[in-house]
Amino acid sequence: MTQASTRIPAPAPRDDGSALTTAIDVTDLRRTYAGGFTAVDGISFSVARGELFALLGTNGAGKTSTVELLEGLARPSGGAVRVLGHDPYTERATVRPRVGVMLQEGGFPSDLTVTETVRMCAGCTSGARPTGEALELVGMGHRAGVRVKQLSGGEKRRLDLALALLGRPEVLFLDEPTTGLDAEGRRDTWELVRELRADGTTVLLTTHYLEEAETLADRLAIMHGGRIVAAGTPAEVTAARPARIRFTLPAGVGPGRLPRSLDAAAQNEGQVEIRTQRLQRDLGELLRWAEESDVELDGLDARSASLEEAFLDIASQRTETGDTR
Repeated sequence: MTQASTRIPAPAPRDDGSALTTAIDVTDLRRTYAGGFTAVDGISFSVARGELFALLGTNGAGKTSTVELLEGLARPSGGAVRVLGHDPYTERATVRPRVGVMLQEGGFPSDLTVTETVRMCAGCTSGARPTGEALELVGMGHRAGVRVKQLSGGEKRRLDLALALLGRPEVLFLDEPTTGLDAEGRRDTWELVRELRADGTTVLLTTHYLEEAETLADRLAIMHGGRIVAAGTPAEVTAARPARIRFTLPAGVGPGRLPRSLDAAAQNEGQVEIRTQRLQRDLGELLRWAEESDVELDGLDARSASLEEAFLDIASQRTETGDTR
């Protein structure tokens, strides 16, 4: 776990010994708005080439303010940002052709067709992919002649992604890429992102779908109050959180009969939850007790903590302690 402005290191070199150069480097980054509100409060992290890094946080945590600085849309109030070795704000002309940006909302002209929209953007993009190729990448080839105003919300997100991929970016910023997509569309987008990463594209992802971050990210950071409060691989972030075992005891069997070594908490209607850092040991002890006591554990469910549970736990702890800054 990483606290406050402690640097999050990029991964070690690959097993074959080839060095992973840094695609994004952030040092003590700060952003303060007029009136004195500090949205980004001294964060540091780096993202290696070919890595998928997820930046997470509750609303108001500072994610969007951070990403705007990385994209070169604003000048930092303090600290430094480097994207592909350059300042994305002062050297925007150098950086912009090498990155792709998928914003939360694209703001397309509503009367243009999908093809016309892509061609318009391709005219402003160096080395743009062919229009048909860009649309097929995101599963929109069959909608090429449809006007933008006739697209669903999910289809507009796919078009956003097609435009972000037009210039074959070395670094791709994805801001809530699957909002509005159905389950199939979300899975298709995940697969495309995996393929891009496998081809060497560096991806920085922000998302409210924690399953998305847990599934895709090599590493992630959780922001709260403008600071990074937890970071690492998804497994590292969740490892510090207890696993849980849930089940329902039959009528007439109270939780007081369970082994005292199990930290069991009774829920409604005979449901029991055990939170543990030793899942295998405690689950084995529970099953032995059930066998010896001839007790059936209805709805038995045992699992390690999910990223969502870790995220909610971190957010609630910071709120309870009043640590919002």
